[in-house]
Amino acid sequence: METESRRATVERKTRETAVAVQLVLDGTGTAEVDTGLPFFDHMLTLWAVHGFFDLTVRAQGDLEVDGHHTVEDVGITLGQALSEALGDRRGIRRYGTAFVPMDEAMAQVSLDLSNRPYLVWRLPGLAERVGSFETELAPEFFRAVCQHGGITAHILVPYGDNSHHILEAVFKAFGRALDEAVRQDPRRRAVPSSKGVL
Repeated sequence: METESRRATVERKTRETAVAVQLVLDGTGTAEVDTGLPFFDHMLTLWAVHGFFDLTVRAQGDLEVDGHHTVEDVGITLGQALSEALGDRRGIRRYGTAFVPMDEAMAQVSLDLSNRPYLVWRLPGLAERVGSFETELAPEFFRAVCQHGGITAHILVPYGDNSHHILEAVFKAFGRALDEAVRQDPRRRAVPSSKGVL
């Protein structure tokens, strides 16, 4: 697969949201994100920076209701963009793992770009909100990314006290693990599966 082709633009419009995502897998970590949720924007920016992805996200949603539709639909659209950018997944490493500390918190993320969506989410109890962001929306975002990106993800935080630190470590670790998983391995020309397909 040509490096230049590992990019995608996806738009999703519903009665609740309008989301546009541009994703370049082999980027430099440049992010332009505007979802109307400042903490979420910050987390997506960290994901892109630490994964070396170029990411543009524009989202308008019914934030007067709450942030759920916006966060979930950004996850759906980002997952779709990731899957489109990967194509048939030929030559990728497929697996990625990262450990990222953030002060007192430690996050571990292990990924398999298996086309078998699954999310394991094991975190300490979080505060109800970080800023205006409802922390219960974080697993909804990752579940949507996994479902539409064809990812098995195990997201674990064995310890941490500050909710901001915990979530920041998770988003950074997810970016770093995904960067490892999407990299092309020069030893592998085929799809990384004994079945011949993912």
